[in-house]
Amino acid sequence: MTIQRWWRNRESLSRVVCDLLAGEFARLRPGGSPPAHPHRWPETLPLGPDGVGADSLDLLQLASALNEALHLHRSGIEDYLLVHRTVGDWLDVCEAALGRFDGALSFRTSGSTGEGKRCEHPLAALEEEADALAALLSGGAEAPRRVVSVVPAHHIYGFLFTVLLPDRLAVPVVDGRGTSPGGLAAQLGPGDLVIAHPDWWGALLRSGAALPGGVTGTSSTAPCPADTARGVRGIGLARLVEVFGSSETAGLGWRESPDAPFRPFPWWRFGDDGRVTRHLADGTVLSATLQDRLSHDEGGFRPSGRLDTVVQVGGVNVSLAAVQAHLAGHPNVEAAAVRLMRPEEGTRLKAFIIPARNAPPREELYRRLTDWIEATLPAPQRPRALAFGPALPVNGMGKPCDWPLATDR
Repeated sequence: MTIQRWWRNRESLSRVVCDLLAGEFARLRPGGSPPAHPHRWPETLPLGPDGVGADSLDLLQLASALNEALHLHRSGIEDYLLVHRTVGDWLDVCEAALGRFDGALSFRTSGSTGEGKRCEHPLAALEEEADALAALLSGGAEAPRRVVSVVPAHHIYGFLFTVLLPDRLAVPVVDGRGTSPGGLAAQLGPGDLVIAHPDWWGALLRSGAALPGGVTGTSSTAPCPADTARGVRGIGLARLVEVFGSSETAGLGWRESPDAPFRPFPWWRFGDDGRVTRHLADGTVLSATLQDRLSHDEGGFRPSGRLDTVVQVGGVNVSLAAVQAHLAGHPNVEAAAVRLMRPEEGTRLKAFIIPARNAPPREELYRRLTDWIEATLPAPQRPRALAFGPALPVNGMGKPCDWPLATDR
């Protein structure tokens, strides 16, 4: 089977570009109204105030983000983005630029947490992984007939599984993000391949929906809780393939049982110094420093926690340090601590606040902070429970510790 260049599929190019622009626009306008036509922008839609809603400064940032991701500067025609102002125009510029150079793409870590880090990947490396995934996911009792995605296409997981993989499977892509997990389950059938993340699978379980036979799922962005992985099989999912990786590395390994270690993709070599390396066919050597602790056993590996302060909220990487610094920057806040809620508390962030000396009474402070949080932070970064006190919580050893959710303000 001959596989065309990914960007020659106009629908795939549109999903990548529109998801990237929508994500960048949301970053530029935290707490603001979402762009028009979420998840699917018509090509005639203007990018300016009478369409998506971007002003001249927004357009400059959107063009820069697109240039960075698709390496449009390698073609020398990226400036045309600022001349043309509809979605279709920008797709045309991208298509022309990628026709000159399409050998690399860049993805950002923790895209909703602030600056993030740009991670460049040779297209050949991503295509090699997509080939391996196609072989892995074609091995079930039902041949894949559709890819049903609930993840954005401009992150590395979405690009691999909803852009490169469908071309290799020769199947269409259905965007399921506008439908609830339970509602989407009712629309699935044998041969459907659902591309999702742990929180989505957990929400599907809570919906009480059942799945028809022959549906396969994938999960990535974080290890899927064992109870969730077992639970979705209990409601009819034929296979759940977990892929572990990062924006820096793409996929590192996969597994089908929550009790098993991840099986490394064969091209990776794991060093004792926390680095991984990979050799491409053209002699290029790729290497990256892992952000997760890995324990190796049984010919595979098991994640054992992050080495940094990034957690998962709604399938999105969120930097606790970035949110904490943001809260501490409020004039009525002396200091702040931020943590992910315990499982019995919820799945969002919580914050402990030391009020500044000039802070208003507690109820007024709570109102000010919650309004400010809504206006200045994207949804995954917003603490949903605030506690207050004269000092940050510490344990008997004087080290930072957890705190219960506040029962009052």
